[in-house]
Amino acid sequence: MAELMKGKRGLVMGVANDRSIAWGIASALAAEGAELAFSYQGEAFGKRVQPLAASVGSDFLIDVDVTNEESLDACFAAVGQRWGSLDFVIHAIAFSDKAELTGRFINTTKGNFLNSLNISCFSFIDVARRAEALMPNGGSLITLTFQGSNKVVPNYNVMGVAKAALESATRYLANDLGPQKIRVNAISPGPMKTLAGSAIGGARATFRHTEDNAPLRSNATLEAIGGTAVWLCSDYGACTSGEIVHVDGGFHLLGMPQADNL
Repeated sequence: MAELMKGKRGLVMGVANDRSIAWGIASALAAEGAELAFSYQGEAFGKRVQPLAASVGSDFLIDVDVTNEESLDACFAAVGQRWGSLDFVIHAIAFSDKAELTGRFINTTKGNFLNSLNISCFSFIDVARRAEALMPNGGSLITLTFQGSNKVVPNYNVMGVAKAALESATRYLANDLGPQKIRVNAISPGPMKTLAGSAIGGARATFRHTEDNAPLRSNATLEAIGGTAVWLCSDYGACTSGEIVHVDGGFHLLGMPQADNL
């Protein structure tokens, strides 16, 4: 590896297991020399994350509930106390009631709508506000989105609305934080075989469909997504901000399936 991230420190939020997109990103950043801290929510996820963090030389784990202001304050206070500053944050956090990720969007409940937008979008704004104070020399903020933000994907439902809000927030944050040389971007992979992805109705069929029809005839890999994050967090990403970077085999550009699959 080229050690593109040597000397840089960052917080990775949202690793659930070794198939998580956040873990693919963390692995790639660590391989390029980054020093990492990990946030998790609750004891069960902490037990999953601890050995993964240890495998990349990290013993810096913080239990964080992004819906709790005091919990977020404590997280960034801990980062500031240990490191003094941050170079990047990976925000890979989203949630919706699994029961509402199938069927009709019109049946979304108000409670789940507000909770989904709070966790999946507002938490990124809350994180960015705190990260800014720890980035006196600039830095990089990355979140994760999906093309259900701007096109209808069956069963994605309220998460599509949440991701649309997240993408808009990415652009506004990029404008706000640009004078401080803090870049803000979102990575948009195609469907992935992750814990979060499996919660969406028809996930297997969606995965097969995109793989069969994407121009590259493949879905994204964790390695490809991780490499994209390395670029955005490294000095090579110094002039890229406010972007929604697709890592989906090119599927997002299609208007119809390939001729053989019509």
